[in-house]
Amino acid sequence: MNYKKNNSPYSAAITGCAFFLPEFERILPLMMQPDADRLLKEEVENNEILQVNNRKARRTFVLEFRRRFNSVPLNFWQAWQKWSETGRRVGLFYAIMKTYKLVFDFHFNVAIRHWNSIDHTLTKPDVMMELNEIAAHDEFVDSWSDNTKERCASQYLTYLRQTGLLVEKTNQLQPVRPDDDELAYYFRSGEEWFLEALLLYPYEINEIKAKL
Repeated sequence: MNYKKNNSPYSAAITGCAFFLPEFERILPLMMQPDADRLLKEEVENNEILQVNNRKARRTFVLEFRRRFNSVPLNFWQAWQKWSETGRRVGLFYAIMKTYKLVFDFHFNVAIRHWNSIDHTLTKPDVMMELNEIAAHDEFVDSWSDNTKERCASQYLTYLRQTGLLVEKTNQLQPVRPDDDELAYYFRSGEEWFLEALLLYPYEINEIKAKL
């Protein structure tokens, strides 16, 4: 299907690429090189790093990894490489939120709303309700098949689980707090909103800010 149209800010591209932290880590050094285009094309053909048998899948993954990479400045990835695993998971989710408006809207309109309410659980029907609301105001999203919509909702929940924001068995939301020096990037870059996305409370955010 046609994943994106110019008159819509939304894309169903998340259905083609999971969280893939280890794979992204392996491909990141190529993306940071001046001749990244050539190196990535060679990787799609030769499969030396990704170790994904299907060429079409490799091409899709490389395309989406590149979009995530380009969604934030190079200095972010330079810092990201030195962070803890929690910091890297959180950082990849940040790049995903910057890449896909659908993920951003799911997170702020559904997950954070649940977190700020009495009910801290988050399920697929909750996400589907938001997607149906988006579709009601966006013809392109409305044109997606039911299967595509279901996959978008499922993929978003997978991103949350991989980041550590959603407990697998109970569907309970939970905050994730990397080291303060890792969180410092978001303050210094004017991206303080992302600490709210990690389900940290305002007083916690203020405490971290005071230490920096």
